[in-house]
Amino acid sequence: KKKLECFDTPTGWKYFGNLLDAGRISLCGEESFGTGSDHVREKDGIWAALAWLQILASKKTTVEALLKEHWKEFGRNFFTRYDYEGCESEPCETMMEDLQEFVDDVDSIGKEYTAGGKTFKVSACDNFSYKDPIDGSLASKQGIRIMFSDGSRLVFRLSGTGSSGATVRMYVDSYEKDESKIFASAQEMLAPCVKVGLEISKLPELTGRDEPTVIT
Repeated sequence: KKKLECFDTPTGWKYFGNLLDAGRISLCGEESFGTGSDHVREKDGIWAALAWLQILASKKTTVEALLKEHWKEFGRNFFTRYDYEGCESEPCETMMEDLQEFVDDVDSIGKEYTAGGKTFKVSACDNFSYKDPIDGSLASKQGIRIMFSDGSRLVFRLSGTGSSGATVRMYVDSYEKDESKIFASAQEMLAPCVKVGLEISKLPELTGRDEPTVIT
């Protein structure tokens, strides 16, 4: 709406650094809520707190009122992350291989899944790769992404497949512009999409876990 340039990068602040150095962005952040600007090449909690205080002082409002005003104008992005820690590596690797096959199968586009009274239609899927617009470097296999026609998205990433066990992360996010729904809890709004993610990935069956270790 504001026609601001925006970049979806892989995990790692080095990707922000190139964009910051080139003057392409002045604000960056990650899903774990680390935030920074172009004064430093790392997350800066003190700066983030001061930035929020400056915004609140300038607009003479509260955080809650500001968020509600923002959501009413632009809609709201709901987000959650399910972490499954200390899993056996082999079944987790099998899961990622199966998900890659899902991505590679052209018939996956258009598939429909229903959960919690909602139907999700696959509109796109890939194994995320990122070409740095500054130095041209390519980062591939950054996570399996499954996008749906309603704006919802699933991302699956696997890390730490050594002797200490693997960690599977399932990221779930969805966009909502209906004012009657934008103030609901994230877990409530995302529950149907979470069920679809577990169905597609077969994560509970393969890991033997009924619940994630951590929900963010």
